[in-house]
Amino acid sequence: MFVSPDNEKLQYSGRIDFEDPMAPVLVYAATYVKLVFTGTSVAVELANHRACWTNEMGYFLDGVQGRIRLCDGEERVHYAIAEGLQEERHELMLFKRMDSCHTVTFYGFTVNDGAKISIPEPKPTRRIEVFGDSVSCGEVSEALDYVGKEDPVHDGEYSNSWYSYAWMTARKLNAELHDTSQGGIALLDKTGWFAAPDYKGVKSCFDKIEYHPELGAVKQWDFGRYTPHVVVVAIGQNDSHPVDYMAEDYEGSNAIYWRMQYRNFIERLMDLYPKAQIILTTTILMHNANWDRAIDEVCREISNVRVHHFMYRRNGSGTPGHIRIPEAEEMAEELAGYIDSLGENIWED
Repeated sequence: MFVSPDNEKLQYSGRIDFEDPMAPVLVYAATYVKLVFTGTSVAVELANHRACWTNEMGYFLDGVQGRIRLCDGEERVHYAIAEGLQEERHELMLFKRMDSCHTVTFYGFTVNDGAKISIPEPKPTRRIEVFGDSVSCGEVSEALDYVGKEDPVHDGEYSNSWYSYAWMTARKLNAELHDTSQGGIALLDKTGWFAAPDYKGVKSCFDKIEYHPELGAVKQWDFGRYTPHVVVVAIGQNDSHPVDYMAEDYEGSNAIYWRMQYRNFIERLMDLYPKAQIILTTTILMHNANWDRAIDEVCREISNVRVHHFMYRRNGSGTPGHIRIPEAEEMAEELAGYIDSLGENIWED
């Protein structure tokens, strides 16, 4: 029995391109679609659109995590997830492990004939959005032999958004997450590592649903579709490439321009989300402290009770490599505690 993407009993989360309701496109890390069924088998039909890395989707079936290695090419492919299940209630959450190094078109699930589809439990009423880079996506998070070390050579197989500090924080707070983060991205175009050689920055991508220049037409996002109570802005790590101007000359023209553009971005978010708490931060990945100094300066200039500068205990000094699972847990515990300290009323619509 085929379960089409427009089935009202499916549950979606994340910035998803529903321009074609029969072929929605999953773009961002931590985006998911959930199916609850009573039956004995389940499979999914997907088309993968690859820019880089070896691409994988993640899933939880009855609480047990698995992964699907995606085929290269644009064709629609049938992937078996489980067969021979007990004839009882099962819950499947199919989620995007990786950022927009690829996008995935979802064509639907297949369950055995006679299976029954049920409505999942409602999503949390609390809502969080994270604008960040690869750390916020959980890139290389599963490389557990490299805690506190440089990254191993890899092809994307260690990346898992489930273990990002962003999704961990949301789970600790019982909140829905839109993880609108992208590996390698900086604030401004022509800096960072994303979409080389014509690098794209957050200010060019944050208001898009599809934004990778190698993966088709750029599309605008409708901000009316999701309004977070808390916004985390974790940008300032990749901005030092190709020149770490904030470290070299804090009062230089490039550094001053960055602070001006960062403030402009935060004030734009304040306009888009007029009630949200906005938390400015970076991560424990090593970087020059002048980036955090710049963020603090902008926060003080904005001087609004909704805008906060948060620093981790090991901010900018925790590791030379990406954040592994235990380090993400450390970050999530600190960040969730800080958000909790802002009070219960921040979650009111």
